[in-house]
Amino acid sequence: MSDYQTTPIRVERSRDTPRQRVSTSLDTNGSLGIGGVRNDWTREEIAALFELSFTELLFRAATVHRAHHAPDQVQFCTLLSIKTGGCPEDCGYCSQSVKADSGVAATRLMDVREVLQSAARAKDAGSQRFCMGAAWRNPKDRDMPAICAIVKGVRAMGLETCMTLGMLTPRQADMLAEAGLDYYNHNIDSSPEYYERVITTRSFGERLDTLANVRASGINVCSGGIVGMGETRADRVGFIHTLATLPRHPESVPVNALVPVKGTVLGDMLAGTPLAKIDDIEFVRTVAAARIAMPLSMVRLSAGRESMSEATQALCFLAGANSIFTGDKLLTAPNAGDDNDAALMAKLGLTALEGAEPLRSMALDETTVA
Repeated sequence: MSDYQTTPIRVERSRDTPRQRVSTSLDTNGSLGIGGVRNDWTREEIAALFELSFTELLFRAATVHRAHHAPDQVQFCTLLSIKTGGCPEDCGYCSQSVKADSGVAATRLMDVREVLQSAARAKDAGSQRFCMGAAWRNPKDRDMPAICAIVKGVRAMGLETCMTLGMLTPRQADMLAEAGLDYYNHNIDSSPEYYERVITTRSFGERLDTLANVRASGINVCSGGIVGMGETRADRVGFIHTLATLPRHPESVPVNALVPVKGTVLGDMLAGTPLAKIDDIEFVRTVAAARIAMPLSMVRLSAGRESMSEATQALCFLAGANSIFTGDKLLTAPNAGDDNDAALMAKLGLTALEGAEPLRSMALDETTVA
């Protein structure tokens, strides 16, 4: 019997609670195994994943991925900035902060019809989810009717909808849910310890509060972070640990590689140093650890992909990434572009995702049973 053979991966659900219940499995030789859906991960266990040999880590991540996802399918998403610049937050990575000297001009919220036209173009280009971001600390109540109209209009096209608008109150989350919003993105950015070195105007706890408000409203959660901000591996462990120990894992987990922008705190601080770009192998390790810790989540390659080689991206897909942003631009950062993506997908033999994501399917099943 192979040393790497594992006991079956089990996913247990209870009608009494939305929390994903613990189900662990170990390799037959007793070493740390690939496990099932768990919310009790320790930092030590996640750190142990990072310490595995690269080939062993990829093997385990690919095994988990194949147990829950179609290994040759990738979800295509498009991201549009519907309100750019002028954000009062001081996020050290962001060119849209008023604290940044990046040259990004502040704009008003886009007209509903203009957003819908962009959504139609994204659908024609093959996108399945249309994500919209506004550079706000939090939306004003006066903006909510227009935001809800955008959600309804995009959903009417047959696209999944996702928004990132900053912090949300419970009432605002409920309004978005009533409008039909499918996903809400609110990244935790890094570990709780490193977070305060990057952002001071919004606490880590406030980010978790917004995620709780979104979850309570019934909207699916999209939450990830950024690597390559000068953090240590221990911080990358802490970032994954925070998400993997939430009562329910995020349905989508975007993993961003920092795009250093001149005029931002991090862009200027890291310019010309080896820390300005995370090591490719370490980035793949982060993707693989996220896949193992959150086996049912969609793991998305987000910002920074335009600077990755095709080989690095291929390793990420092998490690369990199964979602990307398409198009030439992500909010204000450059992206790989539709033509390059189409060529890479063809070269790797990957196709568009068919059907719903596993965690969303599970939620629908639970609703039907209840």
